Order: sequence, then C-alpha cells, then structure tokens
Amino acid sequence: MTKKEKIELVRIIICMIVLLLIGILPVINVIKLILYIVAYLIVGYDVVLKAIRNVFSGKVFDEHFLMGLATIGAFITGEYLEAVLVMLLYQIGELFQSYAVGKSRRSITELMDIRPDYANIEQDGKLVKVDPEEISIGDKIVVKPGEKIPLDGIVEDGESMLDTSALTGESVPRKSVKGDAVRSGCINKTGMLTIKVTKEFEESTASKILDLVENASNKKAHAENFITKFAKYYTPIVVILALCLAFIPPLFIKDLTMIDCIKRAMTFLVISCPCALVISVPLGFFGGIGGASRQGILIKGSNYLETLANTKTIVFDKTGTLTEGKFQVVKIVSKEEKMLELAALAEAYSSHPIALAIREKYENKIKKDKVKDINELAGLGISAKIDNKTVYVGNEKLMEKHKIKYKKADEFGTIVYISLEKEFLGYIVIADKVKENAKEVVSSLKKKNHIKELIMLTGDKKEIAKNIADALGLDKTYSELLPKDKVDRLEIILKKQSEKEKVAFVGDGINDAPVLTRADIGIAMGALGSDAAIEAADVVIMDDDISKISTAINLSQRTIRIVKQNIYFAIGIKIFFLLLGALGIANMMEAVFADVGVSILAILNSMRALKTIKEKR
Repeated sequence: MTKKEKIELVRIIICMIVLLLIGILPVINVIKLILYIVAYLIVGYDVVLKAIRNVFSGKVFDEHFLMGLATIGAFITGEYLEAVLVMLLYQIGELFQSYAVGKSRRSITELMDIRPDYANIEQDGKLVKVDPEEISIGDKIVVKPGEKIPLDGIVEDGESMLDTSALTGESVPRKSVKGDAVRSGCINKTGMLTIKVTKEFEESTASKILDLVENASNKKAHAENFITKFAKYYTPIVVILALCLAFIPPLFIKDLTMIDCIKRAMTFLVISCPCALVISVPLGFFGGIGGASRQGILIKGSNYLETLANTKTIVFDKTGTLTEGKFQVVKIVSKEEKMLELAALAEAYSSHPIALAIREKYENKIKKDKVKDINELAGLGISAKIDNKTVYVGNEKLMEKHKIKYKKADEFGTIVYISLEKEFLGYIVIADKVKENAKEVVSSLKKKNHIKELIMLTGDKKEIAKNIADALGLDKTYSELLPKDKVDRLEIILKKQSEKEKVAFVGDGINDAPVLTRADIGIAMGALGSDAAIEAADVVIMDDDISKISTAINLSQRTIRIVKQNIYFAIGIKIFFLLLGALGIANMMEAVFADVGVSILAILNSMRALKTIKEKR
C-alpha cells in the first residue's frame, strides 16, 4: 500500500469512529450536526475541493461534481447520515480502485524492473561503477553474479547462467558462453562476464522494452474511446434530468413536495456517477497487457489488444519464424569417407551460413594449413587446393562449368555438390530446420483460436516453401518474394477480409518491417528479431516461441470479453437504479451500491485478466 493509500485509509477509519460516536453518545442535535459535518469534511473534503476547482477550470460535469452536489443536497434536506455514508463508501471504493490499479501497475513494474542502475568498467585494475549512458559501443563492461546486464553486447570472457524471465517470461535460466550475444535486462546468476558493448544505452533491449510499456497506455482501444465520449455526453444529460426531476414533478403531481423531489434528484445524481465504466474498462485492458508481459509478450497498446482479438488471418514469414533460422546438414550422400572433411576444409575461411553448417557438421578441428588457393565463385560455390588437389564445393552450375559428371539430387533443401578434381564425390543436403512446436501451433491456431486462414510469405524457393507449408498444414504459401512483393501480396490478402476481420503478420527480419507495419497487427519475434522488425511491430514475443501467438490471441479475446461484461453490467445496473431513483423507490444507500458497489464488482472482474494469466503459466 502506498503512502497516499495509507492516508486515505486513516481518513476512512477516523470518519467511521466519528459516526460510531454519534450513534452511541447522547448528544444534542446541534452537536450531532457538527459531528456529521466534521465526519463529512474528514472523508470528503478533497472531493468537494476537486469539484470546485474543476468548475472554475471549465470541467464541470465529472464524478466529483456529482458526488459533491448530491451529498451537499442531502445535508440541505436533512439526510445527514446518508450524506456522510455516501461520501464514506465512495472513498472506500476509490481506495479499492487505487489499490487495484496499483496492483496491475506493479505487475508490469516488477516484471519490467530491468532498468540498470550502473555498469562496471575496469580502471587501473579496479572495477568502477558508471552510468550506463556513458558507455559507448565497443567498450568492455564487467557483470558480476547477481547483477543486471546493463547494455546489449557479446560475451568476450566468462561463462554464466542468465535469468531472462524479465524479457521472455521463461523461468529456466539460459547458459551464456564466450561469443554469445546477451541482452540488457537479464540477470547474471553464476559466473563473472566480460561483455563487449554492441548498442548504446538508448538502443539497448531494456530501454526499448521500458519505452514500449510506458507508451502502451497512450494507444487507446475503441472501447476506451467509447467510454471517454460516453462520459462526456452522459454526465451533463443526467444533471439536466436531475434538475427536471427536482422541480418539474411538484408542478403536476399534488402529493409530491419539492423536498421529496430534491431528495430523489440527489439520489439520482449519486446513482449516475459513471465511475464503474471510467475505471474498469481501461483497468481491464491494463490487466490484459500486464498478464501478457508476464509471459514475455509485449503488446504496445490496448488498441492492438483489441485488434488481436479480431484476428482471423495470420500471415507468417518463414525463416526465423516457422523455422529456426539456422542452416544445418540434414543428409550426406557420399562414396568417399573424406568428402565431409574436404568440404569443411574448402569452406574453412567462409562466413556463409552454408559454410558454417558444413563446418559444424564436421565437428573435428580443421587444419587450415592444408588449404591453399581458395577461390569464391559468386553464385556458384567455392574451389580450393587441398593437398595439391582441387576441390569444388557448390551448386549444379559449378559442376557444369567444370564439366564434372554429377548425379543430380532430388532432395528438399539446399544441395551442395562436392568434387575432387574431376571426380564427383557426392552431395550434402542443407536445410533450415522447422521449429519443433510449429506444427502443433498451426493446429492450435485453427482449432482453439478459430483462425480462418494461415498463410506463409517467403523469399525462399518454391519447392522449399511448399514442402514446409505442406508439413505444417498451412492453407496457402507464396514464395520467391522480395520485400515489396510481400507487401503487395499482403494488400491482396487484406482486401479479401471483412471490416471486422483482421490480418496479423508474424516476422523477424529487417525485410519484414514494411509488412509488419502494413498488417492490421504486426507480431515480431523479439529474441532473434532485428531492431527494425521489433520497432515496426505492434506485438513483440520476446523469446521467439510461436506458441505464444495463440496465447496472445486467447488473452486478448478474454480481455475483450471482460471489458464488454463490465460495460453491459455497469450500464444495465445504472439504468435500472436510475429508474428506481426517479420513481422514489431507491434511497441514498441503494444509490451508493449502484455507484460504489458496481465499481468494485467491475474492478474485481477487470483484475481477472491479470489473475487468470498467472494461473495458466
């Protein structure tokens, strides 16, 4: 509980003590009135002051105005106890609301408590703490066990387990060794690490995430905008109706006195306070965003949460999204035991992903001194002298160029042919591995999330794209696309949707940024994704787990259900009690339930968006 909330609680308790004294002490009516006024001012002075300030600033019709007018009217008509109780229960509701909002905020603040306070650099053999903003790219920092990694970088020395839960929602620590990329915001658990900084503080992951979360509330959903507009017109209308209720009926109905009608009008005003709607709707969205953040899903605004709930078509990029984005050798066809070694030697100095895959498969130490006269042939492959013999490693065109008789492979993936001089040795099949849970996710999206269509857009070859699409059970695939082609294809997909049906695009690369921006909702893979993709996306999945797409959609749909429940419930109860108040059936206490009670119930319902997510983790 915050200091402000504690003060509010003390005021409520003192007010209750004064009311208790009024009830048990034999005091005269004048003293009772004074005590009622004291109790009223203790618990409600700030509401009255806010109402007065708002009147002078032009903001007349708000909840403070309604509460102040109604309770002061109750005092005028002799309903002292009701006036104090209305303000008391209103403040109890406000305290509860403040606590609920604070709890939702803390759920994100605790998760996002990743802003580093300092960075360690070595000076004269000693570690010195400096402001992370003073560190430049290329500087080396030291992170001790238990400390947060302050900036993104590459591990230059050391080995440790990293707690990445604040970024990814994963509870299992990740091992980090020399050469690994590490992100700011992770907590170093075991060993000491020396890290070479690759991004300045403002561009580091922790700063980017904090910026996304802090700005999320600025992007309101349609439901929130509706409530803002609703309150703008609703409040003056109920004030006018209350005035009519106070002064018009006595002119036409003989049995009604002016005092009775004023009491009804005051009750009508208390009931009319739109607190339940104004607070519970944004709190529902905030709870949904907070629940998503706990699982490493960053949603940049409640408007995107709303759009996500209406997603009916999901378009995927292939590499790094449905596949691991890492080439590996999946098959070797050879008539020579040393073929893989020859290929690894020929590719010894290359940084191409295919070369890396071949060297990784070879596993043994590569004796680079055996390799001479390396010649990289653009679009063909590579040739090199190994033990004074020429080795060719490349595609069909390379074999044909050197008139080598080879056996064409009919395999899925990238085919690398190997020849020693003019003798064809065999081939290696290299492919990008499909993510383990990709098929399960595709099935889940169709069944659980009721997604109408799943499509893949890729720049890869037609055969490779079709093979992956068939294996995963995707509805359509479009291959050999340039970034502009992807946008054009997405435009066609968007035109086929109805107004309420939204299209999501999931990607991770720099070339995906234009499509992520153009889609109704862009979802970026955050762990391996480029900065451009993360910046362009509306939703970021921090650990690249595509199963969280289904989680995010489920969460968004549940949040929208909760928000709609609050709207229907609050408006329905309000209308019912407003009618009772206008007819003189509802008294002040029932009016308080209609206002504060409905607010509390709506707030409790909103917090389910956060609570349920925690239970499902």
